[in-house]
Amino acid sequence: MCQKVFKLFLLFIFSTASLQAQPLKVQHDLTVAKDGSGDFQYIQDAINAVRVYLPKPITIKIKNGVYIEKIEVYSTLTNITFLGESADSTIISYDDYSGKGKLETFDSYTVKVMGNDIRFENLTIQNTAGRVGQGVALHVEGDRCVFKKCKLLGNQDTIFASGENSRQYFSECYIEGTVDFIFGSATAFFENCRIHCKSNSFITAASTPRWVKYGYVFKDCKITAAEGIDKVYLGRPWRDYAKTVFIHCDLNAPILAKGWDNWSRPEVEKTTLYAEYGNVGQGANTKGRVAWSHQLSQEQAKLYTKENVLAGQLNLEASNSWFAK
Repeated sequence: MCQKVFKLFLLFIFSTASLQAQPLKVQHDLTVAKDGSGDFQYIQDAINAVRVYLPKPITIKIKNGVYIEKIEVYSTLTNITFLGESADSTIISYDDYSGKGKLETFDSYTVKVMGNDIRFENLTIQNTAGRVGQGVALHVEGDRCVFKKCKLLGNQDTIFASGENSRQYFSECYIEGTVDFIFGSATAFFENCRIHCKSNSFITAASTPRWVKYGYVFKDCKITAAEGIDKVYLGRPWRDYAKTVFIHCDLNAPILAKGWDNWSRPEVEKTTLYAEYGNVGQGANTKGRVAWSHQLSQEQAKLYTKENVLAGQLNLEASNSWFAK
């Protein structure tokens, strides 16, 4: 009996010591610096130190440097701003791609954001794999995520703006890529961004769920293309019910007259919502657009405000029918 009690006592002592050895999770601002002058030298280490479900916002300041890291902001993390010192010199970089070992497209990200209320500002996120297939720079599924004054660089599939209930806001960002370089199921509002096409291809490949009212909205953006590019489509539907709209954009790129592509699936033309309003530039002439795309009226265009789109409104007719099947 005494021996059993003694063993229980030792177990208690060791368990207590183990608990005491666990570092406390922080809920205050942090600084990441490669030169060791901050709280951490690696961004992921700073992320791992943060308390889950933060009750109030914190900022992780990232000093200039090239951080070669594959980063994940977990779904249990909220209310974090990642603030770079300079968009040109604060760089998060990795080079994974689909087909590298056992990796697939959805494993190829440089930064993956699963948490809600996450904000990135004044930094670069890039995938440097090159033109070897799908290589995601930014993968976002969290809700209420903001990217401001960021550079998002890659080739095929640069931004995976995903999450069926995810709302994302991109403001004053520079985004470049080749094939389908903005794709996924999120509701995403792009405002005052520059979208740069690096090849003859498709800018967007939305997979908006049927029950979501808005998909991708580009407002007051500038679309440009590299020298020698002469065949650019505004988008093609990755899935049925894809929704993408360009409003008051400068289409200063060689957008093909038909504008949009059906991805060799004529049946999606009945469900896809592709629309434009008030655009200018060499690619803005809508006379040759495919018959199944739309030109919004002034009244319709007024509904595409940032507040309306990011309110998360549903297509009520579609959203109220799923449970009846």
